[in-house]
Amino acid sequence: MTDLSHETLKAFEGRAAATSGLGKDPVNEPMIRHWCEAMGDTNSAYAGADPIAPPTMLQAWTMGGLSGHDGRSAAYDELFALLDGAGYTSVVATDCEQEYLRALRPGDEITFDAVIESVSERKTTKLGTGHFVTTRMDVRAGGELAGTHRFRILKYAPAQRKPQGKRPRPVINRDNAGFWEGVARHQLLIQRCGGCQALRFPWLPGCNACGSLEWDTVEASGEGTVYSYVVMHHPPFPAFDPPYAVGLIELAEGVRMVSNVVGVPSDKVRIGQPVRLEFRQMDAELELPVFRAVESMAGGGL
Repeated sequence: MTDLSHETLKAFEGRAAATSGLGKDPVNEPMIRHWCEAMGDTNSAYAGADPIAPPTMLQAWTMGGLSGHDGRSAAYDELFALLDGAGYTSVVATDCEQEYLRALRPGDEITFDAVIESVSERKTTKLGTGHFVTTRMDVRAGGELAGTHRFRILKYAPAQRKPQGKRPRPVINRDNAGFWEGVARHQLLIQRCGGCQALRFPWLPGCNACGSLEWDTVEASGEGTVYSYVVMHHPPFPAFDPPYAVGLIELAEGVRMVSNVVGVPSDKVRIGQPVRLEFRQMDAELELPVFRAVESMAGGGL
């Protein structure tokens, strides 16, 4: 993390963040209705023959969706590149302020401009150390100022926290005790129905295909692929060190299980990625099956 001088950052204040922005759709009744249904707002002013848009929708008419907006300024990108380069790579929205000057009605065409209003001195928060950046957006309808929207974020370097405490213990009962006995022997056991021979995971007292209560086990080869995954960032839990990847692993035998994907940074995990089973000691009492990305094994891995 590099200490940026406040004078360097203050030089961006007053510079445009976006110019001549155009709302992708005019103010319209379907979006008003969706908003009111989502918010549970039944105010009669937002329905009927001559409705207005809820004032709190002000920012909604300016948002670019997944494809984004044209018109973002070079100064805005330059500021964020400067902060990223200094180690302030994380971002969190902190608050916004809105001022309403006129009601918006269906058919209003929305335009907007935004300016970098302020960049704070370096601040230390529970999340980490960084700078608060405030932008002010002026929203117009038919060229007339309709409202202002101030949006504040924190660009920060995450605080380094050491995991504390133990991981939650698995719940072991008479239906899954055999699985955990296998883990203790470094075996990943899959149930096999004694009636229809279907494999099943997680363990169940009876077959969900034919209903048979008879079963035995087969040992998984340990080969699999990432069927789906999520990367956990927040909230932090004791004994977990975010970010970390939680994958839905499709085993070579055809069943799927949830476990951690290790051996590559969490942002490098991909659907379809080959993985291989290993057993990892989480603490003195707990050992769990996890899956290591195969590509990392040839190159040393983590």
